[in-house]
Amino acid sequence: MTNFNEFRASEQDGSYFRPQLVRENFVNLSGPWEFAFDDENIGLKNKWHRGKVALDQTIMVPFPPESELSGIGDTSFHNVFWYRKSIPQELLQPDPSTPDQRSILHFGAVDYRCEVWLNGSKVTQHEGGHVGFEVDITDAIQDGGNVLVLRVEDDPLDVSQPRGKQDWQQDPHSIWYNRTSGIWQPVWLETVSPLHVVSLNFSTDLPKGEVELELSLSGRPKTPVDLELNLSVAGTWIGSVSVLTDEKHSKLAIRLPQLANGQGHQTLLWSPANPVLIDADLKMSEAGTELDHIKSYLGMRSVGTSSGHFMLNDHPVFIRAVLEQGYWPESHIAAPSGDALKREVELILELGFNTARIHQKIEDPRFLFWADRLGLMIWAEFPATFEFSKTAVSRITREWTDAVLRDSSHPSIVVWVPLNESWGVQQITHVLEQQDFSRTMYRLTKSLDSSRPVISNDGWEHTKSDIATIHDYESDPSVLTKRYATKAALDELLSGVGPVGRRMYAGEHTFQSEPIVVSEFGGIAFKTRSREQDWGYSSAVDEQDFANKVGAMCIALGPESGVIGFCYTQLTDTMQEVNGLLDENRVPKTDMAKLRAAILGQNT
Repeated sequence: MTNFNEFRASEQDGSYFRPQLVRENFVNLSGPWEFAFDDENIGLKNKWHRGKVALDQTIMVPFPPESELSGIGDTSFHNVFWYRKSIPQELLQPDPSTPDQRSILHFGAVDYRCEVWLNGSKVTQHEGGHVGFEVDITDAIQDGGNVLVLRVEDDPLDVSQPRGKQDWQQDPHSIWYNRTSGIWQPVWLETVSPLHVVSLNFSTDLPKGEVELELSLSGRPKTPVDLELNLSVAGTWIGSVSVLTDEKHSKLAIRLPQLANGQGHQTLLWSPANPVLIDADLKMSEAGTELDHIKSYLGMRSVGTSSGHFMLNDHPVFIRAVLEQGYWPESHIAAPSGDALKREVELILELGFNTARIHQKIEDPRFLFWADRLGLMIWAEFPATFEFSKTAVSRITREWTDAVLRDSSHPSIVVWVPLNESWGVQQITHVLEQQDFSRTMYRLTKSLDSSRPVISNDGWEHTKSDIATIHDYESDPSVLTKRYATKAALDELLSGVGPVGRRMYAGEHTFQSEPIVVSEFGGIAFKTRSREQDWGYSSAVDEQDFANKVGAMCIALGPESGVIGFCYTQLTDTMQEVNGLLDENRVPKTDMAKLRAAILGQNT
């Protein structure tokens, strides 16, 4: 277990697996677990779930079995996996003097469907490979040793599963990569009171100078409990509120006096240039006895669109974004370490970008922590299915809802993207049901979080959308300049067929003068290795040619053009795609200062 000093440090260093709901008592269960493939699907019949049978391999959690860091490194097709872990009782019930404490088991992400047993008792099941879940395992704990068992199903051929860039073919092809199955984010234990906070979400209202906290408890209090919230910046108190409640769901609002000063309130506002975070300390007590104590944080900022601009804190901001696959050769979509997530954010900022478009992945909350703390705006995008069916619709809407609710307190997230390039809705221009689904995803997202712009279908074939986005891999900067230089040229493009031969709007929907972002372009392959399967959308012959071409494209789509932002493809080489600014090991392909100047449009 951690001590309180370690607890306070973890708030600042991003090492806690759920950075906006940090508690003192937790145990990291990452490390070696027993593991087995179950290709014949005999595990249930042979009662592996009872935990009596040792599994034949060892895997390093939280790395997927397809990856090198897992110790397995098997990328072939497997549908069923088993995990087994022995856990000492003192970790499950660390304080014998408080026998009423509950042990909560957390999984950051398990792809795709799993069942969980402790000592042969089934404690939960979960479907959805990108957002975590938790379960109270207290009643299944036994004296002495305890054995945790997972059975995971991940059908590599099921294209109705939200899979994003995970290939459904045996070998990676085109723009798809090796699969990520099973546990791929941290597993940890917490010890809590029977009544405790389950979730919290912050929202901010700049004109009112107000912060609102919406929280949910594990149950309805039998007698009223006191909720006390204190906010501070760099150790200086800025506001507090205390309420009594007997409700399972509560809202607390705090008016911040500092925001009343129109000349001084900017110092409290979050932005890439000034990523101020407000520390939040939440205590819940009953008759003077503390039941729960949580450390969190938030950022005061507003985002939106107005008069063809993207607005941050009521000021126009040019979006200079990079496409981030979040994929590492040794660990796939699992991060190799918490430090690697921090470094990823640092690299993006060092290159001159102010935004990252997380592509076809719900990112690890620790990445979002560093985006919040270091000042990187994020477009959050859901991993696509590749068929349109009732099953796909149900899976997408359920897990997208979980993702939005989990991540909506992160100030770095400025745009939601539920669909991309008509993946999973390939006939959207002709099929009304697919148009309805796109509109529904827009409205669903707005109903969950009305404070951010939503892009209905990034790239083309938009329905209702707050930003008009275009994907364009034209390699000639002069063509890009002409295409995006004037309002007349943009109106013509957005009223018809786009650069890749797809209509820009679907059905009855038309361009309504929304802000315009070229949200994919570039893709220049500069190869630092020689493999036949490596490719990019265009190519460069040497380092100087690479920097010149990147710079010319960024100038063509820069602030002097008719668009209000761009997203360069991509940050790193990813398997057979060698169109990264960095190679797959995060090494710049030319001098970092040259790349930054090119991205900022400063090279000549």
